[in-house]
Amino acid sequence: MARPAQPTRMVRGFALYEGFLTRAEQEALVEDMRGMVRAAPLFSPQTPYGKPMSVRMTSAGKYGWYSDRKGYRYEKRHPGGGPWPPIPERVLAIWRAVSGVEREPDCCLVNFYGEGARMGMHQDRDEADFRWPVVSVSLGDDALFRIGNVTRGGKTESLWLRSGDVLVMGGEARLAYHGVDRIAFGSSDLLPEGGRINLTLRVVD
Repeated sequence: MARPAQPTRMVRGFALYEGFLTRAEQEALVEDMRGMVRAAPLFSPQTPYGKPMSVRMTSAGKYGWYSDRKGYRYEKRHPGGGPWPPIPERVLAIWRAVSGVEREPDCCLVNFYGEGARMGMHQDRDEADFRWPVVSVSLGDDALFRIGNVTRGGKTESLWLRSGDVLVMGGEARLAYHGVDRIAFGSSDLLPEGGRINLTLRVVD
């Protein structure tokens, strides 16, 4: 695993490791994701307002992230009723390399962005303790990622996340608003039918 000693860029407190994963490592992770999806199929959650999300998702680990009219939350079982699969060791190795903490993550949320999918500006605040970082891994098509502030509104800053990039959100940036405005569909050939996979690792308890 290619492991820069330091982030290649710092953007508003977000630590970006550009090109952290080699092509072979990315391909191996995609195979891990296929195994996860066989155990816990992708689903399309609804927002509390009843609107379906354009991103499909699943999870691995002790908890999975979920949303419906009852609100945003973590659940111990897939909506189909089965347990979440374990977090793959290759994914845990990324967390250990960049998170700077000894605690292992409780959840690996997997978001799949097809053509036209996006993610509105939001905070990751469904966890019990915000001192733990969130680690994000990008696979597949490029994504235009927008970073805001710890409160809604104000100036934002955008950057392109590319396949193999790893982003760490911690410290003062842990509760910053962020989102994905769009993906450049077809910009990568990692996924045969295009699209983007985003893994986010979180400590939940």
